[in-house]
Amino acid sequence: MAQVLEFKLPDLGEGLTEAEIVRWLVAVGDVVAVDQPVVEVETAKAMVEVPCPYGGVVTARFGDEGSELPVGAPLITVAVGEAAATAPVDSPPEADAPAPAPVPSKDAAGPAGSSGSGSGNVLVGYGTGAPVARRRRVRPVPVRVAQARSVPAVGAVNGTAAAGPVPVVSPLVRRLARENDVDLRALCGSGPDGLILRSDVELAIRRGAQKAPGAGNAPGAEKAPAVAVPPCPAPPAAPVTPASVATAVQAGAVRVPLKGVRGAVADKLSRSRHEIPDATCWVDADATELMAARTAMNAAGGPKISVLALFARICTAALARHPELNSTVDAAAREIVRLPDVHLGFAAQTERGLVVPVVRDAHARSAESLSAEFARLTEAGRSGTLTPGDLSGGTFTLNNYGVFGVDGSTPIINHPEAAMLGVGRIVPKPWVHGGELAVRQVVQLSLTFDHRVCDGGTAGGFLRYVADCVEQPAVLLRSL
Repeated sequence: MAQVLEFKLPDLGEGLTEAEIVRWLVAVGDVVAVDQPVVEVETAKAMVEVPCPYGGVVTARFGDEGSELPVGAPLITVAVGEAAATAPVDSPPEADAPAPAPVPSKDAAGPAGSSGSGSGNVLVGYGTGAPVARRRRVRPVPVRVAQARSVPAVGAVNGTAAAGPVPVVSPLVRRLARENDVDLRALCGSGPDGLILRSDVELAIRRGAQKAPGAGNAPGAEKAPAVAVPPCPAPPAAPVTPASVATAVQAGAVRVPLKGVRGAVADKLSRSRHEIPDATCWVDADATELMAARTAMNAAGGPKISVLALFARICTAALARHPELNSTVDAAAREIVRLPDVHLGFAAQTERGLVVPVVRDAHARSAESLSAEFARLTEAGRSGTLTPGDLSGGTFTLNNYGVFGVDGSTPIINHPEAAMLGVGRIVPKPWVHGGELAVRQVVQLSLTFDHRVCDGGTAGGFLRYVADCVEQPAVLLRSL
């Protein structure tokens, strides 16, 4: 017999609570195999193809491309079994007609003790015992499945229609509204810029209960399509002034939602500024000898060494001398946690926005290994194939903003890390070298650090050591 299984958006890890549907990879009626990707979603971390742990015929999809779904929301339903994969369909049944009986198959079940094989890739919250359907593209047997409850338009409540996105951020608020049939488009949010909060939904539920007391106890009574709420009050008319005219001119301004990678960056930077008492120190350094050393290394043959890899190698050596900066702060326990390994993040600009991939165990890598890993992660970032694991777990960040043609900056710490080193462009400048004025390759270095983990003396010692290694690469060799 055909069995309809519901596949929900799985927990994609790293504390992610929702994802945006970028592209459906299957359509209703397609036959899918176990572990076949069915949808491409974008989280706050990366683009991910989500595989389905069931094999069978897709009978329904939930969510349009561009919409956001919370973790645990239905993605698709799959009819699993021989009948679902082989029975022909001439026309869809009437709405009230009973569903056709599934056609049993003699080979639908294996011998005793053999129940088929399921998904080998365990998604969080899912098992591996789903049966496998035959891989044939046919029209599916119409199966009664639980469709997602549709929320009526605002016109069903207030007599007017609304367009545009619903101002709701929390997936918990969406679920509360969905479970109680509250039309979110009919609510006036009490949060900033009309954001709908949980208290707004709870108030609408209480109002609906007061307007229809005991309705749920009447036999045969149908459930109201949505909780009725009063319409949003119209804003008072403002007098026509030069200021209001200027505002009217801005009516065509473009609004860009803070979601996905952009939203995650905004949240992390805001949290960093809010929680971390940061300070910044900087120094100019003569990078002429470092650039000459890189030229000599690359002329010797073998894989090319990048400038970023040399700075990364210098950072790991400096962190070995000043481990206070390779740490994090446990505010709840009021403790500084010094970390034994250096997982080095580096800022990379991509079409999807700023991302910070992480090079694992950077302290144990050579300059060649660092160059190769930087290249791999940068290409993955540009192609949108970075995984959540590639973007998490950093302990210190290196930011080469010199690629944008700027000399200096005050980096914002990548929360919950304790420091970030910024590297400006390397350009010819007048410099006193050997007691004489000369043109040298000069770079500005800036270190932003969490003042809770160390004082200025430690931060200054770290930055001075970095500058010494840049000016005299032999200093780095002595520390190896």
